[in-house]
Amino acid sequence: MSRLFGTDGVRGLANGLLTAELALELAQAAAAVLGQEKLKEGRRPTAVLARDPRASGEFLSAAVGAGLASAGVDVYDAGVLPTPAAAYLIADLDADFGVMISASHNAAPDNGIKFFAHGGQKLADAVEDEIETQLTREKLRPLGGEVGRISRFADAEDRYIVHLLSTMPSRLDGLKVVIDCAHGAASGCSPQVFKDAGADVIVIGAEPDGLNINDGCGSTHLDQLKKAVVGHGADLGIAHDGDADRCLAVDHLGNEVDGDQIMAILAIALHEDGALKDDVLVATVMSNLGLKLAMSDAGIRVEETAVGDRYVLEAMRQGGYSLGGEQSGHLIFNEYATTGDGVLTGLQLAAQVASTGKPLAELSQRMTKLPQVLINVTDVDKTRVSIHDGLRDAVAAAEEQLGATGRVLLRPSGTEPLVRVMVEAADLPTAESVANELAGAVQTHLALT
Repeated sequence: MSRLFGTDGVRGLANGLLTAELALELAQAAAAVLGQEKLKEGRRPTAVLARDPRASGEFLSAAVGAGLASAGVDVYDAGVLPTPAAAYLIADLDADFGVMISASHNAAPDNGIKFFAHGGQKLADAVEDEIETQLTREKLRPLGGEVGRISRFADAEDRYIVHLLSTMPSRLDGLKVVIDCAHGAASGCSPQVFKDAGADVIVIGAEPDGLNINDGCGSTHLDQLKKAVVGHGADLGIAHDGDADRCLAVDHLGNEVDGDQIMAILAIALHEDGALKDDVLVATVMSNLGLKLAMSDAGIRVEETAVGDRYVLEAMRQGGYSLGGEQSGHLIFNEYATTGDGVLTGLQLAAQVASTGKPLAELSQRMTKLPQVLINVTDVDKTRVSIHDGLRDAVAAAEEQLGATGRVLLRPSGTEPLVRVMVEAADLPTAESVANELAGAVQTHLALT
């Protein structure tokens, strides 16, 4: 049987893979694993439960709440909230664990269940495996007054907003900001906190109906935001995904500012304030080489990790580093959050525009993005990508051709029989040429027989 947990919880088609029955059983299993210390002491564990506004989140939330309470857990139901809000509230309440029901940037038919440990921390693989194993064991079935209770967490959003405002290095008075909430979990709190911080806010994509989340809007579809920023003469635009753990931006000219550029702006700001621990930024191997070159020029070292915010988090925890993230817009501020927080990121970015008096278009030039070409090579044996001699020779030749101003990355997909070929170079024609050559080499050497 394949592993139930993926790179970010259990995710799939709602009522397909992800049924109410599975949600209930997962909740019961998680209660036994994540609440075991309290249960051993004869006390009821506590958990925070939140969801994004997808229609399926309603029945899945009910199932998870029922599973937790039936296993003896007291549940604080926070309703619709961003993933980072749920993580923050777990720590703020000193709850034993938490559950977020969301499929992040996926389309509305999908959904997911992800668990957070005490303190709002993501689970280690070994803990997820323990929850999967617990699915096959006898369930916790307390009786009478020993069952858990479910209560409405009425001030959850207010607590999160107060926390976000406390992180601000400066107010946003005088800034006009367009916010695209992707018809998702940030539709209430993100516009409100920007207004509370002093910004003049124009809101789009903030009318969730359960079916329109991420539909042609948000961080995966920036065209509407670009038009709105230019049309309203705004200083910048902020785009979230469905559960608001991502942030991408648009400058006043309508140009995209991606996660690498946002990291460059904020890392340099922290560095100049003496607040960047060990002068290190944590980023994945997929970040643009331009980020690494810009950080080197600024006296900042880039600590590289595998792709996935969980690996960024792991490296940040081990080193105690201040800032890390991904090109996709997951940014993690170690001082303020235990997971990627798109609302927090947007606020910090806007604060840099306000405090420096420089437009985002100028700040984003702190790094020069090198042309990047990505080709997915399908129907190949991805397991041999790192061990085939002929392919290694082809990569070495490409790296020699590119020199110090380019790089090559071959990465097997975690879910499909394909290899991703990524090439960066000083100019686009070179990047395309080298990427096509390497894609051909992958197809030749790793073809399925």
